[in-house]
Amino acid sequence: MRTRSLALLFVAGLLMVSPGCTGLFFRPSRIIVDDALVRKYQPLDVYFNSSDGLMLHGWFFKAREEKGTILVCHGNVQNIGTHAKLDLWLIDKGYNLFIFDYRGYGRSQGTPDMKGVHRDAEAALEAVLFALPRERHDDVIVFGKSLGGAISVYTVANSPYKHRVKALILDSVFSSYRMLAREKVSTSIIGWPFQYPLSYLVNDDYSPIRFIDRIAPVPVMIIHGIDDPVVPAHHGRMLFDAALPPKEFWEILFPGHVLSQADEAIRSRILHFIEDGN
Repeated sequence: MRTRSLALLFVAGLLMVSPGCTGLFFRPSRIIVDDALVRKYQPLDVYFNSSDGLMLHGWFFKAREEKGTILVCHGNVQNIGTHAKLDLWLIDKGYNLFIFDYRGYGRSQGTPDMKGVHRDAEAALEAVLFALPRERHDDVIVFGKSLGGAISVYTVANSPYKHRVKALILDSVFSSYRMLAREKVSTSIIGWPFQYPLSYLVNDDYSPIRFIDRIAPVPVMIIHGIDDPVVPAHHGRMLFDAALPPKEFWEILFPGHVLSQADEAIRSRILHFIEDGN
């Protein structure tokens, strides 16, 4: 009887985060932690509007010798204050960086929701192409991590400016919102019997597995850790199998989730992909 009561409480808890079980995917923070290393690179505060009028915030880091510009779509937790430092090495290699916060994150207005964050990424891509003070106005590289990778697949696939995207890099990205939610629910003894019915509470309309075949002819590189503790490696393989050429898949041994850039060999391969294609 006690087990049944706990199960019902579990189900009720998940229902409380409907519609779309967004609490499983969006964990924003309004507090941007001050980081001395980020400050050293002197980010420019950029404010721009999403298509539904919300004001969004991002940081633009200008490289001394521009080779191009990279748009970063970060993961689901905290905000740019936490994520930006993972990509600063790219500035030293000659690439401008633009990293932004989705609605409800950091200084961006609103509350995150599935449709809204995809609007925000579309607006960020347009801001890079048409508003930022770039010296070189050639194509843009999009770099999506975890949730940000899922968002970037949809964004690039459906953008009227897809022809202006030079390459798409995906790091530790899940193939389906619904599948990942089902897998997370199934890890609990209490949740296991409810994994399938509860997963249908999750909006799967924007899942990257539905859109990654539309990325071509933009080259796509998929990086995924074999032992990723957050997004299992089979998600990366599924995305690679569904993508059309040109494409590349690098399954790595480096531990953790979205930590691959800490490895010099992975950095070198990313640069090679950006500069020479696959």
